[in-house]
Amino acid sequence: MGSCLSGESRGSPHPGSPTGVKKKKGSKRRLGSRNSSFDFRVEEQLHRTPGRLFLNGSSEIASLFTQQGKKGTNQDAMIVWENFGSRTDTVFCGVFDGHGPYGHLVAKQVRDSLPLKLSAHWEVNIKSDEVLREVSLNTAGSLCSVDDSSVSADEESRASIDVDEAGKNSEVFQTLKDSFLKAFKVMDRELRMYASVDCFCSGTTAVTLVKQGRDVVLGNVGDSRAVLGTRDENNALVPVQLTVDLKPNLPAEEERIRKCKGRVFALRDEPEVSRVWLPNYDSPGLAMARAFGDFCLKDFGLISVPEIFYRRITDKDEFIVLATDGIWDVLSNEEVVNIVASCPTRSNASRTLVERAVRCWRSKYPTSKVDDCAVVCLFLDSNETTHAISKSKENIPSLENGEYGLNRSGTVRTADEAVESGDGDVPEAADDDQPVNVETGKEWLALEGVSRVNTLLTLPRYMPGKEDKQETKAKN
Repeated sequence: MGSCLSGESRGSPHPGSPTGVKKKKGSKRRLGSRNSSFDFRVEEQLHRTPGRLFLNGSSEIASLFTQQGKKGTNQDAMIVWENFGSRTDTVFCGVFDGHGPYGHLVAKQVRDSLPLKLSAHWEVNIKSDEVLREVSLNTAGSLCSVDDSSVSADEESRASIDVDEAGKNSEVFQTLKDSFLKAFKVMDRELRMYASVDCFCSGTTAVTLVKQGRDVVLGNVGDSRAVLGTRDENNALVPVQLTVDLKPNLPAEEERIRKCKGRVFALRDEPEVSRVWLPNYDSPGLAMARAFGDFCLKDFGLISVPEIFYRRITDKDEFIVLATDGIWDVLSNEEVVNIVASCPTRSNASRTLVERAVRCWRSKYPTSKVDDCAVVCLFLDSNETTHAISKSKENIPSLENGEYGLNRSGTVRTADEAVESGDGDVPEAADDDQPVNVETGKEWLALEGVSRVNTLLTLPRYMPGKEDKQETKAKN
């Protein structure tokens, strides 16, 4: 979870923060103006789709779990969708890390809408592949244009990073690559039009994958991460990072942002965290180079074009872990795969991983508030009978309401670093029995835990509205 503060968040609001930047007058029609009861019925029908899991729970092939941190409303979301696109050998997985005052709404909106768009474009690509390929060649546009999601020729080439020749020739990869690019573009465009979700200073990451047979294609924006657990030549379990954390300090990302007049620099008290800033104002300070939403930065180098990755599954590959940075900030790739592999039952793998991460947060970063965590574990050898696994597909009541091989994602500071920088926060109690959830009716400060934030922008307090309460009631 991230939030938006300004460089002067501890004092008065910055006069040049995005709250004072005029929003561009976009399209005349805005989504979200339909009757709320109609939207609720559509959402309820979607949540009852067979094989679609979005709450804490497990199936025969996957385990998923999310837990609220200490900063307020849980802004992480996740999904596992079996028989995706009505294909029996296909599954869609994703985790989404929202940030900003309405980040939790953005993350849920992307979780619910992106898979539908991906499935639709995939079906169209299969039926009229040649026509859509010609159309995709005409979608090249300036990264600095108002339609930030336009895919330039350079972005098309970068989308094929980490794909070998066999992958490039795979029909599944080619069709899914086009589908990912188109679905992400349409998703971001619709977020700009939604009247019910203000995405001007709010957004979300997204690390998603589609597995069909032995082919796995991933689409990623932001700093959430996917890691594969596989066996090496000595049969030892090793991690393989499948995605790149798209931080502003990556050379290609920083170059694009600077070309679009955006600025990239780190604050004095956290030199290891590069952030994206407006040209003339020290805000919002987004700690990632790509994201859905965050339209205050979309004219200045921030994009929602995903990087696409391909993997052909082998017999040595055991599972894939998708997780938000609440996990990667405190656990290394190697630690994550070892925790998942050592879990007695696969159905508890994601929960075990989250609980271990929470303990690490309290011990490694006692002056920082524990971040939200969301994990999806997809098991690749689910047909084997040597592993114990829960076959129940019931959703456990959610806590939602209530360089490769990095050891941490680089957006937190240790206790020693906080002390050296003069941070006088009192360390949190490391009592494991301490409740993690916050009551739904309580207001929260987006600026809480300023030593671990993804963006720096002064934000208003958030009070759960009718839609949040209605959603909570539906899930219960």
